[in-house]
Amino acid sequence: MDEYVRSFSKKQFTKSLQELIPEIQEDDLIPAPAGVRAQALQDDGNMVDDFHIIMGKRTIHVCNAPSPAATASIEIGKEVVNRIPEQSHLLEAELTK
Repeated sequence: MDEYVRSFSKKQFTKSLQELIPEIQEDDLIPAPAGVRAQALQDDGNMVDDFHIIMGKRTIHVCNAPSPAATASIEIGKEVVNRIPEQSHLLEAELTK
């Protein structure tokens, strides 16, 4: 609900930003159109709140990497690397090249 309130109240939006950047003021903010981002859903219709990694037969898929995926990319990469032993045939295929 807080996110909804912040989207309509510049004062509340500024207040939430000041938790990260205390110096920021309402006058520093310029209105802009909102972006749209896709959101993955589970089979039961609930939203997937975090990164969803699916192990394929010969692949590893990173799904639902919502913002801030770029800032989390190192951690996502680490998780993919940690799952490689589960896909040992991927390592075997690389070694036979």
